[in-house]
Amino acid sequence: MKKTLQTALAVMGWLTVIAQFFLMLGNRSASIAESIARFFSYFTILTNIIVALYFTIQLTVESRRRRRAFGILNNLTAITVYITVVGLVYQVALRHTWHPTGFQMVVDEMLHTVIPLAVIFYWHTYERVSKLKWEAIPKALIYPLAYLIFVLWRGGVSRFYPYPFIDVQKLGWDQTFKNISALFGLFLFLFVGFIGFGKFTKSR
Repeated sequence: MKKTLQTALAVMGWLTVIAQFFLMLGNRSASIAESIARFFSYFTILTNIIVALYFTIQLTVESRRRRRAFGILNNLTAITVYITVVGLVYQVALRHTWHPTGFQMVVDEMLHTVIPLAVIFYWHTYERVSKLKWEAIPKALIYPLAYLIFVLWRGGVSRFYPYPFIDVQKLGWDQTFKNISALFGLFLFLFVGFIGFGKFTKSR
């Protein structure tokens, strides 16, 4: 069952990201180079790639010691939090902003609903809760922090912001920082929630 889920999530992750890439190219409104840069500026895309990499590593690298060399790509709880944020932010803040149809709708649901739920299920079923540590939270927050620094810098250069709640041009820095603070509050809440839940179930 475990290998089957790992295989399914690896395959779903790669196929969905690749499908979204070609859909984006087919509907691009900028040059190919700029469109590719924009594609990889979405937290959704980067995080789904991380999910696909994680499960690919689990399938292809047998030694736990070797897996540890991949750092955050071998941290299931951190990856689960990241992909949970993808799902939650989309359902709450972004779903109403566009209405995809056909194959694009299928890909959209895979990226924002199916894969996040499947990863949460895998975490609940197979995470080794005995290894969960509170002190791992600051290190796990480096990825979203680095992402936000990058997209804000790139947005200042290219005038393209991947998400409306970090669009400095429209919102201004004050509101943007308020939104970023709320996002980091969500990340922190989820990390505390997942680790706390793991420790609670371990103690029972």
